[in-house]
Amino acid sequence: MATVLRRIRLSRGLRALLAALGLSAFLLGSPAAASARTIDVWIAAVPVTWDVVPNGRNAIEGGTYTPEQTRFRTVVYKAYTPEWRRPLKNLAHVAGDNDGIPGPLIRADVGDAIRVHFKNLDTEFRRPHSMHFHGVRYAFGSDGSFIPGFSGRGANVRPGQSFTYRLFATEESAGVWPYHDHGPAMHDSIEGGMYGAISIRARDEERPDRENVVVFAALHGFETVNGKAFVGNTPLFRAKFGDLVQWDVVAIGDEFHTFHVHGHRWVNADGTPEDVRTVGPAESFRVRWREDQPGTWLYHCHVESHMASGMVGLYRVTR
Repeated sequence: MATVLRRIRLSRGLRALLAALGLSAFLLGSPAAASARTIDVWIAAVPVTWDVVPNGRNAIEGGTYTPEQTRFRTVVYKAYTPEWRRPLKNLAHVAGDNDGIPGPLIRADVGDAIRVHFKNLDTEFRRPHSMHFHGVRYAFGSDGSFIPGFSGRGANVRPGQSFTYRLFATEESAGVWPYHDHGPAMHDSIEGGMYGAISIRARDEERPDRENVVVFAALHGFETVNGKAFVGNTPLFRAKFGDLVQWDVVAIGDEFHTFHVHGHRWVNADGTPEDVRTVGPAESFRVRWREDQPGTWLYHCHVESHMASGMVGLYRVTR
């Protein structure tokens, strides 16, 4: 692409636009662009039966649920091998790997180009779907948001069709960001769990030993972490003494949540310590600490009614 673009005489306006988007170096083939990686990710929208409370219990406050109360059919994002030949194996000990809710965590570094190859395999509801990404740069064609009369194929990927979103991780992309369906069926899709996260590592930033993805969202009448409700169903996060632990926290839906981990605090960029932070719809943040507190700790949303409705889990630290 860069070779072709170098042969095209670009107008001043186009050059200015590329610069404003942070894409000029990437598209015009500068030395910096030549050293950047291109990451290819293959994702599909697939129908599944999802169980919000697989063990049927609220382990802390008591109460039981039947499968009829906790199971439903929905469509989720799943990661695949190239050309969508087969789904990637889900690592059961890694929350948010390829479970379905949330969708697979997309990892990249500042300076990387990211190509997300998306295919709509929704044979259940036969809805059009898309992927819309926060935090990264892209041209309008990769926005993924349906605007009648303006948006292109990437915003309205019909069953059986595919589209490739072309993204770029700029310096301002460092952090964690959500992605979600923004097609014509956006509201039904998000209520059903079509969302995930992108984690962008800053230049020269240490890679964490543990990266925990926490997506707070209401789902099927429950308040959930990664699509599950109540201790024993929500993710059991683990770490060892001395680990650098990173928490990627995202909120999806209509509610505000407050992230809290017992026995721990983190330090903000301005140097102030904190142990609870509010996160609203489509907002996201990440926090890090060097683990020094062995024990089995609660993590949860500190909105009490949300915690009582399932938004709580365990974090186990060993020596």
